Amino acid sequence: MLTTSQSTGAAARALIRGATAADYDAVAQLLTDSELPLDGVREALPSFLLAESAGQLVGVAGLEVCCEHALLRSVAVAPAWRSRGLGRELITRVIAGAESRGIRALYLLTNTAESYFPSFGFEKIARDEVPADVQSTSEFQGACPASATIMRRALSRARPGAS
Repeated sequence: MLTTSQSTGAAARALIRGATAADYDAVAQLLTDSELPLDGVREALPSFLLAESAGQLVGVAGLEVCCEHALLRSVAVAPAWRSRGLGRELITRVIAGAESRGIRALYLLTNTAESYFPSFGFEKIARDEVPADVQSTSEFQGACPASATIMRRALSRARPGAS
């Protein structure tokens, strides 16, 4: 379950919360403005985290769960909020949420940020190393071009309810 909380550090004035169906239009606008695809966003929206400030959407990061793997997708921060740590905080929280759900690994596709994601433990991999459940997502099937860089981060498999 995604919770609401104030962000920490440089992004201290943003409220981070889980997305609802009512957030779709604002999320779609931020992703479109950031030149990111919308394919599959509506269906995966309940697993997205949003950052808001003064009632405006200023950041988003999505998790698309595919059985025991997941796709980190739709990471975008409004231009005025970039370089303030907000994207890093959203990604860190999505990774923690995936681990708490027992997800084995996170995958992502990027055309522009392959140098950013290694700081979160992502490594570049070949397309044929991606499991079938992730390959079946709309983002993998066509929303992102075949030339996109594919990256993976193994997760600790914290089982829900385990102590």
